Amino acid sequence: MESLEQIKSRIEAAIAGASVTIVPNPGPANQPSLLIDNEHAFAAVQFLRDDAELRLDYCSSVTGVDWLDRTVKKTVKVKEIVDGVEKEIDRAEEEKIPGYLEAVYHLYSTVRKHGPVIVRMRTTDRLDGAHLPSMTPLYRSAEFQEREIYDLYGVTFEGHPDLRRILMWDEFEDHPMRKDYVQPDDFEYEPTPHDEVLERAKEHYSERPTIDGAEPVSTQP
Repeated sequence: MESLEQIKSRIEAAIAGASVTIVPNPGPANQPSLLIDNEHAFAAVQFLRDDAELRLDYCSSVTGVDWLDRTVKKTVKVKEIVDGVEKEIDRAEEEKIPGYLEAVYHLYSTVRKHGPVIVRMRTTDRLDGAHLPSMTPLYRSAEFQEREIYDLYGVTFEGHPDLRRILMWDEFEDHPMRKDYVQPDDFEYEPTPHDEVLERAKEHYSERPTIDGAEPVSTQP
């Protein structure tokens, strides 16, 4: 299979205006990925699927990633006057990076017997900008997995044929895989809470409605 640098160049040559960045992976897997801008992501992935040499015809997995707002420390070069002499010195600065969500796709070729090529897309933010193009029209295997990311992370996939919750119930609020998700004190569908959940749930026992005036029955010893 071609190198990731070659694949990047071919995408940019085939898709006018496409922006592709190679994202390194410092972990043991050492699998770098291609970050593609949202406007051209669908066309770029379609190119990867249909190109005669690549033929990445199988999407094995789609996963979500949550990146919170964070502050990164960096060192910059600045010029200052020291004892009447202009010198270049290092200065520590902090850069605030707003949070975002990602969808990561692992693509393989069953025809050419190679892969994976890992493609990722990134939302504008974690709020109103949490929208990405759906790859389900290209890979049917992405349908349920994009629904899972929508359910658990809150990413809206534009163009998905049936975008709705898949694990949590329809009335559930929030997205439990987000890093800032706060568990409720009282789990409505947890009849026998234990440990930390029990301590939080006790505050709500008196608020639970009774049936025909009867007191709620505690399941605790």
